Amino acid sequence: MSVAAQDGAAALPVNQRQIMGAVLASCMGWALDLFDLFVLLYVAPVVGRLFFPSEHAMLSLAAVYASFAVTLLMRPLGSALFGSYADRHGRKGAMIFAVVGVGISTAAFGVLPTVAQAGLVAPILFLLLRLVQGVFVGGVVASTHTIGTESVAPKYRGAVSGLIGGGGAGLGALLASLTYLAMSSIFPGELFDAWGWRCMFFTGIVSSVLGLFVFNSLEESPLWKKLAAEKAAKAAAQVKTAPVEVVRSPIRTLFSREYRGVLFVNLLLTIGGGSGYYLTSGYLPTFLKVVSHAPNGAAAAILMICSVAVVFASIAAGHLSTFIGRKSAFVWIGLIRLVALPGLFLLLPTAQSITMIGVYAVLLSALGSAGYAPILIFLNERFPTAIRATGTGLSWNIGFAIGGMMPTFVSLVAKDASQLPSTLAIFVGAISIIFLVGAFVVPETLGKLDNSAARNPS
Repeated sequence: MSVAAQDGAAALPVNQRQIMGAVLASCMGWALDLFDLFVLLYVAPVVGRLFFPSEHAMLSLAAVYASFAVTLLMRPLGSALFGSYADRHGRKGAMIFAVVGVGISTAAFGVLPTVAQAGLVAPILFLLLRLVQGVFVGGVVASTHTIGTESVAPKYRGAVSGLIGGGGAGLGALLASLTYLAMSSIFPGELFDAWGWRCMFFTGIVSSVLGLFVFNSLEESPLWKKLAAEKAAKAAAQVKTAPVEVVRSPIRTLFSREYRGVLFVNLLLTIGGGSGYYLTSGYLPTFLKVVSHAPNGAAAAILMICSVAVVFASIAAGHLSTFIGRKSAFVWIGLIRLVALPGLFLLLPTAQSITMIGVYAVLLSALGSAGYAPILIFLNERFPTAIRATGTGLSWNIGFAIGGMMPTFVSLVAKDASQLPSTLAIFVGAISIIFLVGAFVVPETLGKLDNSAARNPS
């Protein structure tokens, strides 16, 4: 496939309303998507008892996290399908279909029978539905992680990267925290095990409705419209002179000799960033319950504050990459994480008050998210417009799928709750090293988003 040179082409007009709409849609799309995923993390102990009962509590918990990882493993397939569509036909349609699909599949968990009601059929249905949900989640990444950064001015791309990637995650977690707090109040004690967890999943319908409302008036990104216009003009010219050039699919292009190496190197950062996120923000709801023994109300409040901290830390880390470069931002954040994350996990069990538990939890969440805040724009800058949704989506989802398996491994390695702090400290130290290796290996991409559109990916 040849991507038409875009240097000499006039940029399509973009107004502020269109830009804000694209950024809002990207952030909200990712937030609603992760809200649907986080619901499981907040009810993990309950789901473990109802769908994966075991005499060993940690095995039951590990099974729940394994079901979470199953969803993540399907995300690359979703990115391949929806990313290819987004690169060929536009980001908007892919985003709407994927977000609605995630919401509906999430709500469906609320009607599943438990092991007590259906026996072995219950966990099988649960896992099958997780597979379906994972495909849609991968599709959300392919569209939300491109249209926002493609629409804003270069000086804001780092901040928008943090806002969408980390900020969206923080908002999703905040929504899940608020929902958990509300359901815990409405269904206290044993009622939560009977109906509260089901209502948590039913809220997925709300995310589908909000997704349709937010994305209905969304404009396509100016870079994609520009490329589409150039392709149309080139095709029209070829009709007059020669047969139309056969266009290679985005997936085939991505796995060509030129881009295979790019994809592999990207994974060092996305695995390190994704693992750091899931071992901090992703594991905190469980950690606060089984290690810190925080009451439901206090845990929900702490997690809400953590979510707000994630938003600010992510935007700050993303914007920092605009001033010092993507590569330098990864290196400095990686060095801080290498020391701070293991130390905080070891300090958290020693906290003597809810306040100190909250302080350590907020620092863990902020650092865990800051590491991957600039990754979104970095991935965008690694690929031309013609394969950007596919390349970014697969790089992100493969890395985060592997990262999402880390909580399962932690739950399996730790023999009981008392071993969780030291086990988590070892794991976050190891993945911080992987992240740092990636930071030193990858090239600097700052300012190359527009230039990459002119590269020939074939």
